[in-house]
Amino acid sequence: MAPSDRCRVVSTKPRKVPGADIQRILALVPFLVANPGVEKVVVAERFGLTLDELDADLDLVLMIGVPPFSGGDYIDVDDDGEHITLLMADSFRRPVRLSPAEGLALLAAGRALLAVPGADASGPLSAALAKLEVALGAPELVVSLAAPTHLDAVRDSYERQERIEIDYLGAARAEPTTRRIDPTAVFCAVGEWYVEAFCHHADGERLFRIDRIRAVRPTRERFVPPDDLAPALEVYRPRADDPRVTIDLRPRAHWVAERYPVETQTQRDNGDLRVRIAVTERAFLERLLVRLGPDARVVEPAEWRSVAVEPARRILARYGAAPLGNHPAQADVGAAEGE
Repeated sequence: MAPSDRCRVVSTKPRKVPGADIQRILALVPFLVANPGVEKVVVAERFGLTLDELDADLDLVLMIGVPPFSGGDYIDVDDDGEHITLLMADSFRRPVRLSPAEGLALLAAGRALLAVPGADASGPLSAALAKLEVALGAPELVVSLAAPTHLDAVRDSYERQERIEIDYLGAARAEPTTRRIDPTAVFCAVGEWYVEAFCHHADGERLFRIDRIRAVRPTRERFVPPDDLAPALEVYRPRADDPRVTIDLRPRAHWVAERYPVETQTQRDNGDLRVRIAVTERAFLERLLVRLGPDARVVEPAEWRSVAVEPARRILARYGAAPLGNHPAQADVGAAEGE
């Protein structure tokens, strides 16, 4: 498929691109630049993708460009169905002037990209970073993600397709629970390591943060991954039957819409931001509302409007009795009860 045959707007529906996907695409581009005409099956195997997933990534590559984002400022993809060549716009060849802080940030980000599975450790990205190191006077900069205690054990069970038993302390629980899981993906996203697995305790697919695993025990039982297994693309995927809660956020709490996966958001005339969010665990919403205090108000469903009252009272009890209004948590209780 010639570049002119490939549509710049690839979908009429918005697509959420998780951080792990962005990292992979950023590692994919320099590999393709260094290997014009490479076979698609080779690229797919190198980056652990199906051909359909690779095509989806190439659609996103078409959207990479530089200001002023006119027709000649984007990367083009020459795809004949079997081979891929990236055609870089002339604007990508212009010299870039960076401040020392910008250069160091770029160097750190580039080093992190070289750790992405499939990245070419000896390709153009590595060569450019070596030059940047010299220019900054920062040789041998090492960027690594701290590995959680049980990462190797989880990875080993995934590679061997062996079921393991874990003690897991979830974010919404006070005590660990024991679960038997079949790991189907191990990946890093947003600075944390995760394992996607079939959980026999929950009888369904679940996502576990590896640093919250307190113990791993082998079972010596093998499992067969399902044929229709989809890759772990998002750190959080709400279930269809999870409750949906609508919350009004005052301006100081608008950051919630950027940090959490809200499903909808609407700016209101009074400056509030109305968001709709899926709640898998009630404890998550309790902690969030107590943290936000009077800057957040549950609109619906009605039975969730006082969800933060009891947690706020427990917090007050830890501090001992205090006159109403003299303690921040007291104000939160009043706000939650509509006083």
